[in-house]
Amino acid sequence: MDCHHYDARRCGSCTLLEVPRSRQLSDKEAHARSLLDVPTWLPTVAGPEAGFRNKAKMAVGGTASAPTLGILDPAFAGIDLRDCGLHSPGLAAALDVVGAWAGHAGLTPYDVGTRRGELKHVLLTESPDRELMLRLVMRSTSLEARVRSRLPALLEALRGLRVVTLNVQPDHKAVLEGEREIVLTPQSSLPMRLSTGIALHLGPRAFFQTNTAVAEELYAQARTWVDRLASGRDDRLRLWDLYCGVGGFALHLAGPRREVLGVEVSADAVAAAARSAAELGVHAEFVAADATAYAVAHDGDVPNLVVVNPPRRGVGPELAGWLEASGVRHVVYSSCNAESLARDLARMPSLRPVEARLLDMFPHTSHYEVMVLLAR
Repeated sequence: MDCHHYDARRCGSCTLLEVPRSRQLSDKEAHARSLLDVPTWLPTVAGPEAGFRNKAKMAVGGTASAPTLGILDPAFAGIDLRDCGLHSPGLAAALDVVGAWAGHAGLTPYDVGTRRGELKHVLLTESPDRELMLRLVMRSTSLEARVRSRLPALLEALRGLRVVTLNVQPDHKAVLEGEREIVLTPQSSLPMRLSTGIALHLGPRAFFQTNTAVAEELYAQARTWVDRLASGRDDRLRLWDLYCGVGGFALHLAGPRREVLGVEVSADAVAAAARSAAELGVHAEFVAADATAYAVAHDGDVPNLVVVNPPRRGVGPELAGWLEASGVRHVVYSSCNAESLARDLARMPSLRPVEARLLDMFPHTSHYEVMVLLAR
């Protein structure tokens, strides 16, 4: 992928941009295999090398009349990256409209050096249907009336814009968003209709992988493994999806003769997952709870299979210890950090890797996703 921002040293986020894609993939494969002892590695999922991001996280700089959307340099001056080659074409086009609208509306960018101004970040998400969700991260609500009065013009200019919110982040620190979210549109969630046949509902604070095409492969691989394990069973397959978010794995794995339960700490995500299940007509239940606390509290009610998709730190010693002692027969572990995955696997030696697959969710960086099927 060619990038004039990288060539001009304006942005170095794609740390491996000068490394050929084939070498990027082989290096990631070698890194994963050096950490994980797996007898069978399935072919790597590469995905596109450009235009794959479904979400833009843009720091706002510049002036009220000419804002920049991108990153801040070491002196906190704005560097405009609206045309970043990682963004989908729809995101790039929408960012131009949002930037122009913010300038016309006079939404003063927050100045990190002087601690003045209001608009800190623009967060824009695009669905496979090319619908959009926009979150304006502001220091306060002082410009809320102005945003509301100018919102009709933005909705007219961006016909695919479905959800707009104002997120309040008052603190002067490197935090992307705050706790308070003010929804400015009648619609409060963005449907993500995937090619797998599942539609997920993303609220403003919901997590979804930034690479839609590779995320679809992630869910499809889990479905393949679980279908294989479920075939020929005389009894119902009981499955827990821990850290389920908006239900991505749980909804893809639900089906006849399966009892599926998703556990997620966010009540909003659980409500979104339950809504998707109802719309799809599938049998899946969801509980708002901490994944580890839920598992430990239900120690006598162990399912046949557990799916875990934890944050970068991994499942940690307590949940890994519970999985090891639980008697659970199979685990599907999806990880964005092979090093924490390796630590977790060392804590549950009775669950041995059977197959694994690397998915290049983050091209041009050293990061990747890896899935492992474990069997007792």
